[in-house]
Amino acid sequence: VYKKCPPLGLESLKVKDSQIQASSYKRMGLGPHRGRLNIQSGVEDGDIYDGAWCAQYEDQNQWVQIDAKKLTRFTAVILQGRGSIWSLDYVETFKVQVSNDTIKWKPCMNGTEEAVFEGNKDSDTPVLAILPKPAVAQYIRINPQTWFKNGTICLRAEIMGCELPDPNNIYPWQAEEGTKDKLDFRHHNYKEMRKLMKSVNEMCPDITRIYSIGKSYMGLKLYVMEISDNPGKHELGEPEFRYVAGMHGNEVLGRELLLNLMEYICQEYKRGNERIVHLVKETRIHLLPSMNPDGYEMAYKKGSELSGWSLGRFSYEGIDMNHNFADLNTIMWDAIELETDKSKLINHYFPIPEYYTSEDAMVAPETRAVISWMQTIPFVLSANLHGGELVVTYPFDMTKDWAPREHTPTPDESFFRWLATVYASTNHVMSNPDRRPCHNEDFLRYNNIINGANWHTVPGSMNDFSYLHTNCFEVTVELSCDKFPHASELPIEWESNKESLLVYMEQVHRGIKGVVKDKDTEAGIADAIIKVDDIDHHIRSAFDGDFWRLLNPGNYDVTVTAEGYFPATRSCRVEYEHYPTICDFHLTKTPKQRLREILAKGGKIPKDLQLRLRQLRIRKLRFRGPVSCPFLW
Repeated sequence: VYKKCPPLGLESLKVKDSQIQASSYKRMGLGPHRGRLNIQSGVEDGDIYDGAWCAQYEDQNQWVQIDAKKLTRFTAVILQGRGSIWSLDYVETFKVQVSNDTIKWKPCMNGTEEAVFEGNKDSDTPVLAILPKPAVAQYIRINPQTWFKNGTICLRAEIMGCELPDPNNIYPWQAEEGTKDKLDFRHHNYKEMRKLMKSVNEMCPDITRIYSIGKSYMGLKLYVMEISDNPGKHELGEPEFRYVAGMHGNEVLGRELLLNLMEYICQEYKRGNERIVHLVKETRIHLLPSMNPDGYEMAYKKGSELSGWSLGRFSYEGIDMNHNFADLNTIMWDAIELETDKSKLINHYFPIPEYYTSEDAMVAPETRAVISWMQTIPFVLSANLHGGELVVTYPFDMTKDWAPREHTPTPDESFFRWLATVYASTNHVMSNPDRRPCHNEDFLRYNNIINGANWHTVPGSMNDFSYLHTNCFEVTVELSCDKFPHASELPIEWESNKESLLVYMEQVHRGIKGVVKDKDTEAGIADAIIKVDDIDHHIRSAFDGDFWRLLNPGNYDVTVTAEGYFPATRSCRVEYEHYPTICDFHLTKTPKQRLREILAKGGKIPKDLQLRLRQLRIRKLRFRGPVSCPFLW
């Protein structure tokens, strides 16, 4: 019965602070408003944001109560101890009472006796207590009876209950929250995810393709849905975009949003929705809904409310993939410190260090698969979707001197801030000025965006690796306070994130794009380096010569260099519109390169090249002067 009723929403913040009251509390940071399942405390005790409700007195008369606002059929209580690095506090047994007016309280009975429920044996594992008989009321009270002997009365809770229809509401449909989109709103395990992806592919075979980039440690395939008007092929000039979800297997909302997104794009494309048709025709989209399927399966088995804060976060081997990419930041910063000649420094496409590629390195197969994928496809823009907070973070994610937090910008700071703002400002929940903080940080004061390193340092993050090893700009989106929202919350979450997911994808068309070609043969030049004046981060052209440089509106001097060619510079203006400025380059081969190619083919040197080489030789001799000829002295 309890499974049929959703949570009231203490964890998801649907239940407001004003709806939670207590008999007493130790201090503001341990007030009743903190008695929410999985709430996380600050690092220091005494914080205004602590990890539980804690009673001021230690006796059996203490209680915390929740006002459901409506008549509700209460079915179960889920309890957890205090979230704290320093203290160990949890309730071992408790009673439950219900009321309609907060004056008369009726105890939950087990036959003829007042029911006593089993509570926690540690601080973190959520424990489910099913009421012997569902209780109908507006208020519910948790009344601790015994607690950990070396601790005190502290708890975090969630209440399961079904709202009863209000006989006074003659327009019940007006109260319904959610979405008009007809999508498959539920949690999908591995088999169900495959089934849903297959059904989307069958519904839209012309614009979709499913492929796998590798396998998890337990052998589950890492499936990607590609959406494009020409699936399976990189088209010249068409940018590549990716969304990655489920890196932490228990942060499940991203997975469901990407499954919803592929369904939605397919449906709307078939309907002829102009915006979606344009997006599909102009962009090659790749959606990886589950980077850590092994971790997800662990969390899924426990379910939405009982998986806790960390079960399923890591890979099956216990690796946190968000710290598992090669740390290229340290290599870059060390090079800057050691190199006296700044012109010799590289600022992009940092090679992966040897120790990282060895078979003994602690690198998850899932991480290796994603790196290989990044190296195969010339991605331009990406976001990876997480959960447990409401904020968008942008690189760098790692601080220079390993400080716990410090603003550490990339040379593309202004564009990254734009990207983060695009998602955060269009997300219904993030942009709500009246929302309360999730745990212990108030990101509203930063407009819900923050430099990753200024939140907490993450060595080996996917964002930093993506920026330093490939052309791709990537941010992290923390989608919700609740890592594993109940299935009933999914339609609302989709509606909150739909516009953000679409508008963020459209940013792949900001800045400049073009093709770097050989002036004589018109062939595309791969690996040409594209430099933008005053931004110390270059990018490279893809295998057929096309490139994309994400930039904010403005005028830019762009220089392209390629081995064996003379450099070329031109001025490119980026407008405010949602389409890129075309900036093509035609490069001329150097005489040396032409000579090399002719000699390699065993051909004859043409007269114009002979003349050019002779001129270069004379000029060289003239510049050398007598000092370089000691035999004349």
